[in-house]
Amino acid sequence: MVFSFALAATAAGLGPTTVIAFDLDRLNASGLQGPPGGQRALDYEFCIPRGQGSRDQVAAIDPSARFYPGSRGRSGCGPDQVLVLGNTHQPGYRAILLTLAALPFVTRIAEALFE
Repeated sequence: MVFSFALAATAAGLGPTTVIAFDLDRLNASGLQGPPGGQRALDYEFCIPRGQGSRDQVAAIDPSARFYPGSRGRSGCGPDQVLVLGNTHQPGYRAILLTLAALPFVTRIAEALFE
């Protein structure tokens, strides 16, 4: 079901991969990156509008999604937005990301870098 939304968006010419600001090809089938014995998931972040509707849509698509109202993140979420963090170490991560990127209110999904 998740993958069908991404396919429909791609077929419509919406290009969800242009919203994803990192190379999906650097991840293996398990959603991990890095050398053998040192692989790790990629954490990502994006902004969504405040409101239960957009939050519910994202939560239904991405089981790893965590919501941080009041946080700007590196994405620079505004006061009317909520920061969302997720990660790629989950089944179907690629379809999940493509489906998130096809949502009309998601304009950019960036790698989350923690310091």
